[in-house]
Amino acid sequence: MPHMAHYTLIKKLDEQQIDDLHTLYRNEWWTKHRTRKAIKTMLRHTDIIIGIVNKKGKLIGFARVLTDRVFKAEIYDVIVHPDYRDKGLGKMLMRTILHHKKLRKVRQFNLQCLPEMVPYYARWGFEEHEGLVYLRKKEKIK
Repeated sequence: MPHMAHYTLIKKLDEQQIDDLHTLYRNEWWTKHRTRKAIKTMLRHTDIIIGIVNKKGKLIGFARVLTDRVFKAEIYDVIVHPDYRDKGLGKMLMRTILHHKKLRKVRQFNLQCLPEMVPYYARWGFEEHEGLVYLRKKEKIK
């Protein structure tokens, strides 16, 4: 687990941290087309935001959750800055989400990942479900 003295968990992003998030998104294949304006809208309408900042306040880790707080919680955008990977920050994000006070009564947590990431998320009890198919309507990029 990373040394907490080096990192701080946050639940809201300031303007500079929104810029940092935009940079993080531009480096990932699934988020590279997101604009700063769209990111600000997304943040306003996200139920739970978990950020990790370094001592200088730079956003180096991020995840978010959409939830009804009873039946389902959908985890999105688990990202750690490439320079900070393999330091336990992804674990910090996941533990924070799964033990979040607003999510204590949630029965089912869901997330999407590439097949090679399944073993990573299995450590928290996530598993593939046979018979379920993930469907996606073609995305409109604006």
